[in-house]
Amino acid sequence: MTRMKTDPPKKYRDFVARYPKLAEAWDALHEAGATGPLDDKTQRLVKLAVAIGGLREGAVHASARKALDMGITIEELEQVVALAAGTMGMPATVAAFTWVRDVTHKSQA
Repeated sequence: MTRMKTDPPKKYRDFVARYPKLAEAWDALHEAGATGPLDDKTQRLVKLAVAIGGLREGAVHASARKALDMGITIEELEQVVALAAGTMGMPATVAAFTWVRDVTHKSQA
């Protein structure tokens, strides 16, 4: 499945327009964290896992959207969610599953 790269949500774009220095700092943090041996796909899946573990719905949405844009499959995203069950328990894992599906099912529309 080929997917067009999506733009960040309007609320994010509005925030960045209002606070450009924060956006620059955010970009610098991202760049610094990306330096290392992990490839882009692995980095994205780890970021998704961290967002799930932190119960950050917006970050899960963003990570899932970015992952799809990179060509990561829905099955791979869902496996990351499934791996969380043993650590997080079922209620939190089901919540994360719904957040990922918010994005993956929208992409199939």
